[in-house]
Amino acid sequence: MAAAPSPEAAALAARTIRALTVDAVRHASSGHVGLPLGCAEIGVSLFSEFLRHDPAEPGWPDRDRFVLSAGHGSMLLYSLLHLSGYAVSTEDLRSFRQLHSRTPGHPEHGLTPGVEATTGPLGQGITNAVGMALAERMLSARFGPELVDHRTWVLASDGDLMEGVSGEACSFAGHLGLGRLTVLYDDNGITIDGPTSLAFSEDACRRYESYGWDVQEVDGHDPAAVRGALERARLSEDRPHLIRCRTHIGFGSPAVDTHEAHGTIGDEQTDQTREALGWTLEPFEVPDAARGVFRANAARGAELRAEWEQRRRRALADPSVAELWEQMHRPVALEDVVERLPDLRGAGSMATRKASGKVIGALARGVPSLVGGSADLSGSNATGIADSAVVERGKFEGRNIHFGVREHAMAGIASGLALHGGFRPFVGTFMVFSDYMRPAIRLAAIMRQPVIYVFTHDSIYVGEDGPTHQPVEHYASLRAVPNLQLWRPADGRETVAAWRAALERTQGPVAFALSRQDLPILEAEGVERDALRGGYVLSSESGAGDPELVLVGTGSELHAALEAANTLASEGLRVRVVSLPCLERFLDQDPDYRRQVLPPASPRLVVEAGVELGLAQLLRPGDRFQGMSGFGASAPWSELAGEFELGGDAVLRTARAMLG
Repeated sequence: MAAAPSPEAAALAARTIRALTVDAVRHASSGHVGLPLGCAEIGVSLFSEFLRHDPAEPGWPDRDRFVLSAGHGSMLLYSLLHLSGYAVSTEDLRSFRQLHSRTPGHPEHGLTPGVEATTGPLGQGITNAVGMALAERMLSARFGPELVDHRTWVLASDGDLMEGVSGEACSFAGHLGLGRLTVLYDDNGITIDGPTSLAFSEDACRRYESYGWDVQEVDGHDPAAVRGALERARLSEDRPHLIRCRTHIGFGSPAVDTHEAHGTIGDEQTDQTREALGWTLEPFEVPDAARGVFRANAARGAELRAEWEQRRRRALADPSVAELWEQMHRPVALEDVVERLPDLRGAGSMATRKASGKVIGALARGVPSLVGGSADLSGSNATGIADSAVVERGKFEGRNIHFGVREHAMAGIASGLALHGGFRPFVGTFMVFSDYMRPAIRLAAIMRQPVIYVFTHDSIYVGEDGPTHQPVEHYASLRAVPNLQLWRPADGRETVAAWRAALERTQGPVAFALSRQDLPILEAEGVERDALRGGYVLSSESGAGDPELVLVGTGSELHAALEAANTLASEGLRVRVVSLPCLERFLDQDPDYRRQVLPPASPRLVVEAGVELGLAQLLRPGDRFQGMSGFGASAPWSELAGEFELGGDAVLRTARAMLG
């Protein structure tokens, strides 16, 4: 750690952060002043002494990670990045919350140098940080402390600790003993509606102690106390750390200790705050001495990075280490995937979840970055990596992660693994529980993180478990998320294509919807190739001219469409069957290809065991959708096709009606 700045210099740095905050919020006529004013001393201590970082190389692999989970306090982070020497300029601060600015209302990963995760929805940042801390331990177990030896720091709010997802994640972190994770808890006793006592009266410290965390309590405005707590956390690695920092929200402003500090203070209050700070400089003006407080630690970070680069060169002189490092820190190479994908032609009927398990097993041998697990359903989801250990406390060499019944945290932790780098994470559960994961999935899509979600038991054909476990609206729900691809393969061969597409994708997440029940293996040539386009002609009509009807199916319903088409074809009708394993991928194809697959002049019957929303964009006047309009029922799956008119005979009746 760097030498502590003098008390006078640290105080000046804290005042500078507060002045920059009120200047930026006034200039934008928008923003949150409360947390930056209240946590300035915390930020100064962390960024001037403890954070291992190099602003000149924000992506240095062995840097410490800092996550502002309380993203509404973004001006604290932007001020710290600016003062430390990141590429966040004075003009960027002036552009706070403006269009195309590097300083949006909440921190956005990939937009602002030094921002490790997109935060704002409370509880998500701290959950991502758990994933980052786990990634550090797992990589260190593979490469040793010479290459991987850093920490994860979080600044969280009362709201973060209220959100259930943070409890899930922090329970998991305590279970694994992630001792390089430190959470600074800004306990100011105020939320937007008023004092936290309106709804929050538990002893959070005792809760975290029960999770297995080391807990400290300090005055957040006392630099020496904060420094001492951070030092204790730095020197102890047997369990994660919670440092409860008692602060005054809006410190130094007329709105101090009130819920008004959660929003924008007016011009008069801004002037009063600057006066209370003794601040007479022009807006956004920064004293050189304040920059100096942070630049010493930044210079130390540059030296640490240079030393690390030397260690990396020595370590990577070993060809086996170099190959593994390269494989885990670059996108998955096509040759690593294609050569290892299983050939499932002629394999007989197989549930697509089981086909997915076969693909995972085959890929794991050639893609060492592939790690994952499920929310207490590894057997049902077929997510286990054979011949690999389970990640346990003190034993992080494994690739199988047991998340417990914590779907929401699982998804956020997976994003943290991806954000950290070095891993391609996949996580699994029943598809109906994707609802529990949706906020984290949405943020993964925003952050363009290549997380893979393995959702099994994908339809009403779950059967006897009944409507509580039978997804019907979930395809539409997931298809509504921009930059998320949903694959619902119809057989094992399309499942192979889905996995290939997922591993090749680097700029966003992918979700699989996989069957519980066995499905026949498709016999057509080129399924694995054609399915990569998201939609393709599986069965062509005979004769000249456009087809009289196009049957479009996804997942298990594709086989019902094939059954109906075979009957109609035997009667001399020109009927085409189109498989649509991934709507988003199909819509990304060029218009000519889409017209070739779905001729504009031909009526369409789209079949899927879900609600119409989502696939409705394929329908035109006169087209039909055959699916679910309500929830399912508890019964053997084979009886549900008849009950809800999703079998081949029901599709045939609808097709005949459309053909007249």
